[in-house]
Amino acid sequence: MIPAPFDYDVAESADHALELLGEAESDAKLLAGGHSLIPAMKLRMARPSKLIDIGRLSDLAYVNDAGTHVAIGALTRHATVAADSLLAEHCPIVSFTAAQIGDPPVRHRGTLGGTLAHGDPASDMPAVMLALNAELVARGKNGERVIPATEFFTGVFETALGPDEMLVEARVPKLGASTGWAYLKANRRAQDWATVAVAALVHRDNGSIAGASIGLVSMGGTPLRAKAAEDALAGGASLADAAALVAEGAEPPSDQAGSSEYRAHLAQVMTRRALEQAMQA
Repeated sequence: MIPAPFDYDVAESADHALELLGEAESDAKLLAGGHSLIPAMKLRMARPSKLIDIGRLSDLAYVNDAGTHVAIGALTRHATVAADSLLAEHCPIVSFTAAQIGDPPVRHRGTLGGTLAHGDPASDMPAVMLALNAELVARGKNGERVIPATEFFTGVFETALGPDEMLVEARVPKLGASTGWAYLKANRRAQDWATVAVAALVHRDNGSIAGASIGLVSMGGTPLRAKAAEDALAGGASLADAAALVAEGAEPPSDQAGSSEYRAHLAQVMTRRALEQAMQA
């Protein structure tokens, strides 16, 4: 289909993008890689009155060591994230997951900030940010604010970003040697959205689990944390018993990729496998 009519501006800097956002209608959208927004516009699921192109802003494309965490610029391409040695050393679940997104053309155009700001519950990286307890930095006319990933995703394709704000950075923690991780994804074809995916982090202590965090993809209207399973692990439950609780509180959709019952069962199986893998990582 053809998108609805829209105006188009190219931002020359992050401040210029914010200026253009402030001048535009509240439904204006920022365009980075465009691999999520443009298809939605073609289907007329999204009908912004203006697109503000920020894809050329190189100052928001970086991966930096920031002491206790790794800072990733919002316009860093997925391919760059996947190949980054700093992330591979300190937070490998992020670089590994970036390599699972779409196909090479998508990874070379799509950006980390774009996939997070789009708020798609079927995207890979939002669940990873949830599991990591990452921090997301938004910038607006009143300056910057830090939003915990656990508070960022508010609804289907909805986030905590205000209409005059843009996402400028993601901050992910450095994982120590005692932290194991896994990201498992089930999809019908390599390029497809996940039918279900699981991001698991476990904090090991003498062969047992001292704590865990589990992020879920395609299990509801937003990316989710599997709190019931996490609490069960903290209470000493076995991996299998904890995984059996992973769908509690979730509302998995039913579509051509699978029924809600199928997704719930698949999430249980994949969570157990992800936890087993994380314990050995």
